[in-house]
Amino acid sequence: MLRTNSPAAFDFVSRSANTNADVNETVIPDAGRSRAGLNLGGFHLRSNRSVAALCAAIAGVAWVYPVAAEPVLAWTTVVNNSFVAPDPTKPDSTKVFNSYSPASVNDNALVVFRGRTQGGTEGGAGGEGGGRISGVFQRDMKTLGPIQAIATQGSLVPQPNNLAATFNEFPSFARIDSGSNLIATRGQSGPVLEYQTGTDPVTGEPITTRVGTSGIYATPGGTLTTGASLLGAVPGYSQFQIPPEAASGVSGLRFDQFPGAPAAFDGKYIAYKANYTDAAAVGQTGVFYRDITSAGGSEQAVAVAWRGMALPNDPTKLFGSTSPPSAAKGQVVFTGLDNEDAPTAGGIYGAKVGQAGLTTLVSIGEAVPEVVGATLNRVGEGLSFDGRYVSFWGAWGTETRTITLTCPADGNKDVIAACVAQSDKDANGNPTGQTTREVPVHQGIFQKDTVTGKLQLVAETGADYEDFLFWNFSGNAGQGGPVGSEEEEGARWRSTSFIAADGPKVVFKATEPAALNVANIFGLYLDMGDLLDPYALLTSAMLGDVLDAAAQGLNIVALSIERDSFRNGWLAISASMADAENGWAGVYLAQIPEPPALGLLLLALASLLITTRRRTGTMGGFKS
Repeated sequence: MLRTNSPAAFDFVSRSANTNADVNETVIPDAGRSRAGLNLGGFHLRSNRSVAALCAAIAGVAWVYPVAAEPVLAWTTVVNNSFVAPDPTKPDSTKVFNSYSPASVNDNALVVFRGRTQGGTEGGAGGEGGGRISGVFQRDMKTLGPIQAIATQGSLVPQPNNLAATFNEFPSFARIDSGSNLIATRGQSGPVLEYQTGTDPVTGEPITTRVGTSGIYATPGGTLTTGASLLGAVPGYSQFQIPPEAASGVSGLRFDQFPGAPAAFDGKYIAYKANYTDAAAVGQTGVFYRDITSAGGSEQAVAVAWRGMALPNDPTKLFGSTSPPSAAKGQVVFTGLDNEDAPTAGGIYGAKVGQAGLTTLVSIGEAVPEVVGATLNRVGEGLSFDGRYVSFWGAWGTETRTITLTCPADGNKDVIAACVAQSDKDANGNPTGQTTREVPVHQGIFQKDTVTGKLQLVAETGADYEDFLFWNFSGNAGQGGPVGSEEEEGARWRSTSFIAADGPKVVFKATEPAALNVANIFGLYLDMGDLLDPYALLTSAMLGDVLDAAAQGLNIVALSIERDSFRNGWLAISASMADAENGWAGVYLAQIPEPPALGLLLLALASLLITTRRRTGTMGGFKS
């Protein structure tokens, strides 16, 4: 299948940080398209006039048909390039942020993000970065409190750690529990534990081994704690071992790596993907969760699914791959496939904490709603889940189109060199710096209601959208290592979709067809549910000052969300703005308004009359 990109690749880096803006608010104007139709507090309803008139008559309301404007959103700055990055290991540093990962937000507007500053020459961790500050940070936006460091490069790894090991990298975006302040993040470090493995038969001296360079770290009660580690083979640390059922019944085996971003949920759990090597020296992968607070933190990890386990919806096929999970309200969901590159079976599955077995939520081969004769043959890995609704990317059909990917001009020189080396060759055999890929023509953003069982097509490629996939070249540009090793995966082109859901509301990222506007317009779009068509929240056709007054006159050049970016009406986004000479970036928060009560009443009445959902047409219209 089309592989999901490591979220670490999607940082937003500005070219300069030469202004000094503070927390600010602004409003977004119309997204650029005027549409005739009903306007309920800025939300578009488009239907034939007889339906609207009937709704109005039932409600006793007289309706007019104005040219609708998009709802305006007030964006508040969580962090931008004027904010000094706090770091307890460098208390005198005055370095400001210049790079941000996608952000996560909980129900109470606590925002967590990974951020970095530019490098420097003063001492500190980070190799050639010298004085660069890099870490995971949080900010309470209810109180507009200060930015707080959760963990930074050079800070101590929590216990177990008898080597005073410090963090050297945080490879993926951090995630936060919707209903609590529990945060989960990956961390890389030097070895954290030295222990005796034997005695030298000649000298009698102890033989020791140093282990543990990767882990998952979480904040139960506000204290950074080791939630998962590579210490499963160390005596006394069985809570970190691979559950025996996922390792052919063998106990005492350790994990090798935790790819992707771990989920935090229900105040005390983490859910994660892990790669490992079984007793037969075969590379494996699976999905696991762990209670990190009960029994003094000694609870064992629980296996949800693993490679070689039978697919519940097709027992003749086995899991060949699993994705990093999402989790909420006692449930863990993930994508699992028989063959990651060319799936013939699999789908999206759910597991309940404390209960054995899997529930099939979406299947490869399942009918695509409202697309006659179409069945899903691709399902994305990045699932947004709130405990009821699962939102995801999917594709169908055999048609593809060719896209051209161009190696980045800025960034890590080794990564750029690896990209060029892998690129297509010209007639003389020289690398061109460009690579072509085939992508599905028919793609969609879907949502599954796990209570009612309804699968809904939120948006699809066609008249309104050209693509929901975004590409980035990333990974280890050195020798790297095999999948499942402690080294990161090798550098290559990866694709991902960007989706965040809050109940039935879904925000997604898409590119627009050139016919709608100038080429290469992309943006973030909001779908409010069954009856309202998606509309643009932000697009690259806008200027940065719709988000941040410090970005006056700069073009929006990058936008990102992640699966936990939309909670309780709060939407957190990362953005980068630039022109030919200047750049700016930050993390921003807005609250998505609900349609007014009267509008909801009319929508309910209209839903009795309209039974089919509009698949294509003008955005912002009434789905019919």
